[in-house]
Amino acid sequence: MNTIAAETIPKESESLWGKAWYKFRRDRTGMISLGVVMFFFVIALGVWAGLWGQGWSSVEGSMWAKPSAEHWLGTNIIGQDIFQRAIYSTKTAFEVGMVVAILSTILGGILGALSGYFANSWVDEVILWLMGVLDSIPFYLFVAAIAFALQGYPYSMHIAMIATFWTTTSRLVRGEVIKLKNFEFVEAARAIGLPRNKIIFRHIMPNTYHILLVQATIVFVSAIKSEVILSFLGLGVVDGVSWGLMIAESTQEVQAGHYSNFLTASIFLFVLVMAFNMFSDSLQDALDPKKVSA
Repeated sequence: MNTIAAETIPKESESLWGKAWYKFRRDRTGMISLGVVMFFFVIALGVWAGLWGQGWSSVEGSMWAKPSAEHWLGTNIIGQDIFQRAIYSTKTAFEVGMVVAILSTILGGILGALSGYFANSWVDEVILWLMGVLDSIPFYLFVAAIAFALQGYPYSMHIAMIATFWTTTSRLVRGEVIKLKNFEFVEAARAIGLPRNKIIFRHIMPNTYHILLVQATIVFVSAIKSEVILSFLGLGVVDGVSWGLMIAESTQEVQAGHYSNFLTASIFLFVLVMAFNMFSDSLQDALDPKKVSA
């Protein structure tokens, strides 16, 4: 029986990451949501490569033209192709989501590791104080204030979101590092005289990657939703187009009985956010140490 059971377990599932990947592959919802996310990512790559969506700003059609072979989803109030604008906005969403997710996760991971390793010291107190201050300010008010203060700078929105999204990641990493720093492998590293920076970044932080990966997916979705809201308020995308700008410009169109612009942007946003939320949930279940090690 033991031989049969051992043969049925794939080799890649022997490590914790292998077990997580094996479990994720068996999650139908997770795989479907990953497929949807990758489909949107391919659309974004095509825009980056100049294969499609390049005519988003061209005014070629008539006002509020109906869907046709030339304009698949019609045109907006000034004759711009709605489909091309929605496609180009996919690239905008991935740009904002990836930049904010990567940088805020790195920042939160580093500060959280330092705070956890030097717990109950002045380093920990300063970082906790900073997190407390940022968390006490209403999120959208703080993001809007920073974006407004840096208005005109193309990356003001990115800076605003990075400055607020790192705190949750930092708290989670801090708690994990406080637990990890008392493990035997850390004590052994101290015993042989390794410097603190090597202990933190080479021995402790790699054991928090599962937290950082899940948090990055969560921040990705939050960044996209925040960008839509800020762009709708006029504090987001400046030199380009996004789903938030499409929804903002559709307010007058909806009153006139034209819903294509609003529905297209809303559906694109809804499908991507829902797919990424389901992907994040499945990834979190797959990387749960209690379930993975079982």
